[in-house]
Amino acid sequence: MRAEQGSQTQVNIAAVRRFQLTLATQPLVSRTVAGSVVIVGGTSGIGRRLAEAYAGRGRHVVISGRDLERTREVAAAIAGDVEALALDLAEPEGIAERLEAVGDVDHLVLAAIERDENSVRDYDVGRARRLVTLKLVGYTEVVHALVPRLTEEASILLFGGLALKRPYPGSTTITTVNGAVSGLVRTLAVELAPIRVNALHPGVVGDTPAWRDRPAALLEALRSRTPLGRLVETDDVVDAAIFLLENRAATGINLELDGGWLLV
Repeated sequence: MRAEQGSQTQVNIAAVRRFQLTLATQPLVSRTVAGSVVIVGGTSGIGRRLAEAYAGRGRHVVISGRDLERTREVAAAIAGDVEALALDLAEPEGIAERLEAVGDVDHLVLAAIERDENSVRDYDVGRARRLVTLKLVGYTEVVHALVPRLTEEASILLFGGLALKRPYPGSTTITTVNGAVSGLVRTLAVELAPIRVNALHPGVVGDTPAWRDRPAALLEALRSRTPLGRLVETDDVVDAAIFLLENRAATGINLELDGGWLLV
């Protein structure tokens, strides 16, 4: 009997989760759709899942990656109206030209990241410069290039990360640029108002390519110290991203999403 109840509970949890994701992919407020959803860094992980969610709602989605051929393959694999373009945020001088074909934009997501373990004792200036350029100059130049095409109720979402509050050996550049993303959100929200600008700072996202193949002992240690008793998952981050993009009262927010990990 208990085994049957446990099985039924698992089914119910799965059903609730599917219902939550269905709600998350519906607009919170009825509004006219005027432009595309542009996701810079939409070929894998969170960016790709967000592209799938919006394409599933019938939206025209533009995803970017550094390699055009791979980006086209990913776009073709997503059901819906998905367009691909090549973009390297670490080469900001070419960004505007690469974005010329993009039309009106309703939601702009800057999810492109690079993972760089660069300690002070063994500091690589080239890698540090590339990451700083990508996250700060590159993000800002994308916004600059697309501002004339942002719709009346457009929103922008930047991705940072919790290394800004929980640094680790080798996170010198990552911690610094993620802290700068927090400031960038505030200044853009003021300068571009009424266009809404927010940032999302995920902690460990256990089912992403960056984490899912890590040693089981490491993942269990992280899980055991997370108040939720589980790691954040990609769909949790997508839920939060859609909220920040769709909620018309949300702007200037730096949202941390870690399952309570920073509390302990």
